Amino acid sequence: MDIESFRDYCLSLPGTTEGMKWDHLCFMIEEKIFVILAIDDGNRFSTKCTPEEFDELTARDGIKQAYHLAKRQWVQIENLDVLNDVELKKRVARSRELVLAKLPKKIQAKYL
Repeated sequence: MDIESFRDYCLSLPGTTEGMKWDHLCFMIEEKIFVILAIDDGNRFSTKCTPEEFDELTARDGIKQAYHLAKRQWVQIENLDVLNDVELKKRVARSRELVLAKLPKKIQAKYL
């Protein structure tokens, strides 16, 4: 998937906004980041995951613990080619779902 298709997909998810933080492109729901993308560094990006998903994901080539983010709760994916398009979309949607689940029920209801 190319960067424009990736961006379009992220923005197609209900309630998603984008912004720049720490020189990275961030996709957010209710100002909470669910994808952080290093555009100037080979399109490396990070997504939220569960500790169970972490072990499975980091066993794959091109995926490791995300720097400076909650240990075993965020993975860093080397580039957009590490996952196929279906896996990539599922990973982004799952990350958004995990972030949304931490928000108050009233806010969650807006997106269900």
